[in-house]
Amino acid sequence: MEDEVDRLVAAWRRERPDLDVEPLEVLSRVSRLARHLDRARRIAFAEHELEPWEFDVLTALRRAGAPYQLSPGQLLTQTLVTSGTMTNRIDRLTKKGLVQREPDPSDRRGVLVRLTTEGQDRADQALAGLLAQERAILAELSPAQRGDLAGLLRQLTAPFDNVPG
Repeated sequence: MEDEVDRLVAAWRRERPDLDVEPLEVLSRVSRLARHLDRARRIAFAEHELEPWEFDVLTALRRAGAPYQLSPGQLLTQTLVTSGTMTNRIDRLTKKGLVQREPDPSDRRGVLVRLTTEGQDRADQALAGLLAQERAILAELSPAQRGDLAGLLRQLTAPFDNVPG
């Protein structure tokens, strides 16, 4: 079975036989897959009236377990955005009734961001929709192939995930 990357690689091999274009065979497919995943995410989230960034914040809180709350600093760590961006996101989610700010009992100056019942419901529903989209994308692979691919991708991404700062 030939795909668009096969055609792209063949063209580069013809036009630039002096270059080793083998990395394109893997990374161009990863890049194309990322675009398909982004589209699937947007579709799944739009069905639940969420933006991707809203899903990221809500699910960070949901994964925290009951009572589904984190400090803004913990949310920063999990979503990889600046503090100003996180403040803006918390404000917007609060206005939508999906999160609420509460005083941090262990720090008089601090606050905790807590998922509301509506926020939890929307996060849960959007996650289910996303998983259905992702299952469809992976349907061509056997469970063993999915496991192998997950392991190979982990090997590639772990060094980036474990860089300090």
